[in-house]
Amino acid sequence: MTPTIATRAPAGIVTSGRRAGSIGLWLVMLAQLMLVLDATVVNVALPHIATDLHFDRAELSWVLNGYAVAFGGLLLLGGRIGDVMGRRRTFLVGVAAFTLFSLLGGLATSPLLLVIARALQGLGAAFAAPSVLALITTSAKDDGARNRALALFSAIASMGGALGLILGGLLTDTTSWRWTLFINVPIGVVVLIAVPRLVAETPRRPGRFDILGAVTATGGAIAIVWGLIQAGDVGWSSPRTIGGLVVGAALIAILAVTERRVAHPLLRPQLLRSPSRVAALAAMAATYGGMLAMFFLMVQYLEDDLHLTPMVTGLAFLPMPLSIFAMSRIVPRLLERFGAVRLVIFGTALRVVAFLPLTQLNTDTPLALVLLALLGTGISAGMTFMPLTTLALRNVEPEHAGSASGLFQTMQQLGGAVGLAIVASIYAAFAIPGDFLTGGRAGFWSATVLSALALAAVLGLIFKPRKAV
Repeated sequence: MTPTIATRAPAGIVTSGRRAGSIGLWLVMLAQLMLVLDATVVNVALPHIATDLHFDRAELSWVLNGYAVAFGGLLLLGGRIGDVMGRRRTFLVGVAAFTLFSLLGGLATSPLLLVIARALQGLGAAFAAPSVLALITTSAKDDGARNRALALFSAIASMGGALGLILGGLLTDTTSWRWTLFINVPIGVVVLIAVPRLVAETPRRPGRFDILGAVTATGGAIAIVWGLIQAGDVGWSSPRTIGGLVVGAALIAILAVTERRVAHPLLRPQLLRSPSRVAALAAMAATYGGMLAMFFLMVQYLEDDLHLTPMVTGLAFLPMPLSIFAMSRIVPRLLERFGAVRLVIFGTALRVVAFLPLTQLNTDTPLALVLLALLGTGISAGMTFMPLTTLALRNVEPEHAGSASGLFQTMQQLGGAVGLAIVASIYAAFAIPGDFLTGGRAGFWSATVLSALALAAVLGLIFKPRKAV
């Protein structure tokens, strides 16, 4: 019997037999799911975390945003390191760090230790995530295979948040909130052991690291999110709020100037010359911000007003991942027939329609209407995430795939963090003690506006020639 000789795909997935290549792809996707889940998996557990570790209200939001800001702020650096040092190597370093700090976060005994662990989880995720998308997009044999892989990736990216809420509720109710972090450890260990055997390394490419770009990008993100979070407690006119926003804007301005002058920029200005890419990045930021904000508010409505347990609250989000997975099976065919722009426009319009009933919630609102809104949100997410990914990565050279992937996921994560901070601040500004609905309806209106901004970002592209999109 002739032995099977391993061959390598152009950019990373081993193709020694279809079985090994498929396993390698699924393990990389599993790691991506783990990274996405952690944006929301602790959401349902926040009341338990607050009681156990004695968080105050201002601190508690950093359990979510500490991860999101570090993840989003360092994704560009992670993408660049993957391009230069090799994507599999960078991916494994990121997964190892994420796994270690998941363990330490689960063992945390104080608010400070948990927030630090969450931020360091975000650091690991920022190194791992850009390499995932780069490996997938550059190893596809043709456009059909690439679209199928992107559909799977987009399904994971879009339904991961809802799955995180479901898993978080199950673990919190049946074990402890600490298992929302411990669950990452066995998954991370399996990925670290198996991926080196099934995924080939990509070639190293010459280049340097833009440290100033990394510092200003991360610092700007932290300052802006901190300022927005402060607004909910001290007001939008407070020097703390204004100071955070001004410092953040100044750092982002320094980043913009720096990236035009350095030889090896963290953010390649050429990537922002495509109108379809810029529109996709803006739409993704607004989309993810609106969705994370909806999760944040809906959990409180279901637990505080409807008095559901964490497990039942998590299960209430089940229509979303089911509809997203179903859409992932048909979106590649829809993309070929209608094009990315038309799908994104229809999907974002559907999300606005799905959010509108949530702005009118009251104690008598039928749960069926809430579930219908979640179903519509899931269908719209499944319809938009993959086309947005396609628009953002189209016509990117293979050697810059990591940087482009990092930029796309940066906009997703920072859009989520900024959107959540804005909506949480608006919710807090209108909140009445003991009454979620007054502030909650204002929060849902702001989430709806974010979704409308995503729609506006892509509407202009419908009038451009088909080949341009």
